[in-house]
Amino acid sequence: MKQKPVHASMEIFLKGEVVLIDKPLRWTSFDAVKKIRILTGVSKVGHAGTLDPLATGLLIICTGSFTKKIAAYMGMEKEYTGSFTLGATTPTYDLESEPENFKDVSNISTENIYGIAKKFTGELLQTPPIHSAIKKDGKPVYLLARKGKTVELEPRKITISLFEITKIALPEIYFKVVCSTGTYIRSLANDFGQALGTGAYLSSLRRTRIGNFLADDALSLQQFEEKILRLKGSEQ
Repeated sequence: MKQKPVHASMEIFLKGEVVLIDKPLRWTSFDAVKKIRILTGVSKVGHAGTLDPLATGLLIICTGSFTKKIAAYMGMEKEYTGSFTLGATTPTYDLESEPENFKDVSNISTENIYGIAKKFTGELLQTPPIHSAIKKDGKPVYLLARKGKTVELEPRKITISLFEITKIALPEIYFKVVCSTGTYIRSLANDFGQALGTGAYLSSLRRTRIGNFLADDALSLQQFEEKILRLKGSEQ
């Protein structure tokens, strides 16, 4: 893609910038990248780690020459907060699909929940969801899964350095997780539910940190758009 001339005030993005965006609910990570491209006029834009549409929070977006740093940012430790809903599962491990396999959770004790959580810290093997963008034979596996085809993915080594249950309000439990790159919180929800014997799915998720970058320092897309309009206005 050939870069078209950009507004003088957008040269900083053409040379290279790291933009911290607080991704809104139901936007894909690519939606956010596309928005940045349109606002800045810079074609070379990419993100450092996908957030699912139903997740919110920190999305690192790199422009211009800073896209070379994406791999380094993607490898950084991640921090998330959110909730699991116990007593059911979903095919996608989150609310992208309808809950099924309902079970009673009234007899689940807090001690049991905290005890199971301890088993999910340290170095673990985790199987990614089949409804994910991981490619197999050159195609994202979610495309195969949507067609009802059998998809088998190999477990991957991950590290969860913190898995803290912050609140229990059955059937919801709230958590904070600090983990290595490549960790699927949806898979953690599903695996947690299996270990508990009730089933579980991810009902909310927010990425609060990537390395030393914080969601608290990120701009909403509206705030970023307002910033761009101010920059362009200052050049007139």
